[in-house]
Amino acid sequence: MRHLFVYISGLLLIAVIASCEKQVEHTAPPIYGRDSVAVMTSWGVNTLISDSGVIKYRIVAERWEVNENKRPPRWTFDKGIFLTQFDEKFHIQAYIQADTAFYYSQMQLWELRSRVRILTKDGVRFSSEQLFWDETKHELYSYVHSNLITPERTIQGSYFRSDERMTKYFVSNSKGSFEQSDLDGSSQTTDSARLMQDSIQKSQRKQTLPMRNSIINP
Repeated sequence: MRHLFVYISGLLLIAVIASCEKQVEHTAPPIYGRDSVAVMTSWGVNTLISDSGVIKYRIVAERWEVNENKRPPRWTFDKGIFLTQFDEKFHIQAYIQADTAFYYSQMQLWELRSRVRILTKDGVRFSSEQLFWDETKHELYSYVHSNLITPERTIQGSYFRSDERMTKYFVSNSKGSFEQSDLDGSSQTTDSARLMQDSIQKSQRKQTLPMRNSIINP
C-alpha cells in the first residue's frame, strides 16, 4: 500500500511540474522591415531631375519607388517610365520609354527593360528589350537583339553600343538595309566600321533641323 501511495504521489508531482512549465511558441524568424521598406514611394510622377544645378531629365511615371536599403540602392519604376533627356541649354536630346526601369544611384546606371524605345532629335529610333545607360561614361549599350533606324538605314544586331546622344554607334552581328555605296564593293571596311564612320560623318554635318527651345513646366 505504501509503495502504491508513493507511486501515485510521483505521478501527481510530475503532472504539477508539467502544468507549470511555460508553453513554447513556434515562431518564424523575425522579418526586418528596414531591408525592404522604401524610403519614398510616389504615384503619378511628373518631375524634373537636375544634376549640379542643371536640369537633365523629365520623368513621367505611374509609380516611383526609392529604396536606399537594397544593395545596390536603387530607384524602381515598375509600372513604366517616360523620360526626356535635355542638354546643357535645355534642348531636348531624346525621348526614352520602357515598361520597367531601375536607376542604381551609386553607380549612376540606368537599366531599362521590356519594350525599350528611344527617339532622338535627329530622327534616330532605337528599340530593344533591354538597355543600359551609364551616365559616368555617357554610353548606351545592350546585349540583346536591338533595332536601330536612322534616316539612311535600318540595322539589327545582337550587341549595341553608342554614345548617349546616339550620334556614334556600333552594332555587331548586324543585318538590315544599307546604302548602295555600301554594297557595290567600293568600300572594303566591315559593316560595323561603316556604321561607325557613317555616324561620325553624320555628327560632323551641319544640322538640317532647327534647334527648337523646349518650354517645360515643372
